[in-house]
Amino acid sequence: MDIAARLQEELEVETVFTAHIGKLDIPVNESTVVTWILIAVVLVICLIFGTNLKVKNISKRQAVSEFIVTKLESLVAGMIGEEGKGYVPYLLAVFIFLIFSNTAGIFGFKPPTKDLNVTAALAVMSILLVQFANIKKNNPWGWIKSFTKPIAVVTPINILELVIKPLSLCMRLFGNVLGAFIIMELLKMVVPVGIPMVFGLYFDLFDGILQAYVFVFLTSLYIKEAIE
Repeated sequence: MDIAARLQEELEVETVFTAHIGKLDIPVNESTVVTWILIAVVLVICLIFGTNLKVKNISKRQAVSEFIVTKLESLVAGMIGEEGKGYVPYLLAVFIFLIFSNTAGIFGFKPPTKDLNVTAALAVMSILLVQFANIKKNNPWGWIKSFTKPIAVVTPINILELVIKPLSLCMRLFGNVLGAFIIMELLKMVVPVGIPMVFGLYFDLFDGILQAYVFVFLTSLYIKEAIE
């Protein structure tokens, strides 16, 4: 099978089953099922590390969980600043979801972020949150006026950014995941043994975490700009 056929196969969103609700037939695709599995895994991890917590004489399990949560919170809070602390839980949730999604290939699952619908939904949610933050900080009239800054002539460009920003977030995440797949296929054609395994681990693990960080960083940057 050539690389074009493999790419087309990888981009196809397969329907796992169809949910029948009354007269509606709702197809449930592979990326949705994998997302449910990842959510269940994260929930189990949270239950394991988040139960029976104490104030004194804490267990090693609690110490590890507190260390991880503290480090992640400080990482995201450092991106968004003191004024945006209220948005840290959402950004952390997206960060953790993307880490698990982008690294799902290590465990034999197709990463949900290979589905353009998933990356588009994440991007739209993030930009809606940015606009909400702007309205909450500056009130609706201030939000409308923000489109005329720094001068009124750039208003059409600022309005166009409402589409450009989510499109940029979506295509950046989707494009990097897709680009990693293309590079891996080319490596397998040139060097079938050894090297592809090393690069596969890099793209599935380190690059996946990096892309999650970039997505959250850009979202926090947009929120920070909106509330300043």
